[in-house]
Amino acid sequence: MVADCLDKVGVRANVMDPRIRPLYPEARMAGFASTVHAVEVDSPPANRDDYYRGELQAVDALRPGDIMIVSTVRGSYWGELLATASRYRGARGIVVDGYTRDTLQLIEMGFPTFVAGINAHDSLGRIDVDAVGVPIECGGVHVEQGDLVLADFDGVVVVPSAVADEVITLSEEKVSGENLVRSKLAEGMPVWDAFRTYGVI
Repeated sequence: MVADCLDKVGVRANVMDPRIRPLYPEARMAGFASTVHAVEVDSPPANRDDYYRGELQAVDALRPGDIMIVSTVRGSYWGELLATASRYRGARGIVVDGYTRDTLQLIEMGFPTFVAGINAHDSLGRIDVDAVGVPIECGGVHVEQGDLVLADFDGVVVVPSAVADEVITLSEEKVSGENLVRSKLAEGMPVWDAFRTYGVI
């Protein structure tokens, strides 16, 4: 529905690629993007004090209502302990165009986790974070810090902050229209007549 309203305002490419899926069907979230730029590396940092530095700082930077959005990367970025820390900070979930592990624990704790897949590898020496709060690409969508993010079993939608108010208003109107059309269709009204009458389908 929100994706339909984005189409109406001319933003036609802000639904993430279908490879980004929730770990469990009931996962859903709405919040504001806290962006993380991840890069692939081939060895751990020379200094042990730098292990996981960027990844951990990204979690510590989360605020209530945030959804962490991580750029496209091959590798496992997420796990149960980071989710536990994120939940304490008020984060509403995470979207990673990459992989996670600790999946059963994440499902048990009900932390909304949307990823491209599952992989048991540790991130240390494979993935690093070189920036937070910067524009990134995730799931084929350009995401900026503070963009509105909505996700459920159908997928992940990113609403640019510049059009968020307009899209929310249009979405509320669409919900009202769909509720009316649903009742008419349940009463037997032909679909074509319903669309011509109410402009919703």
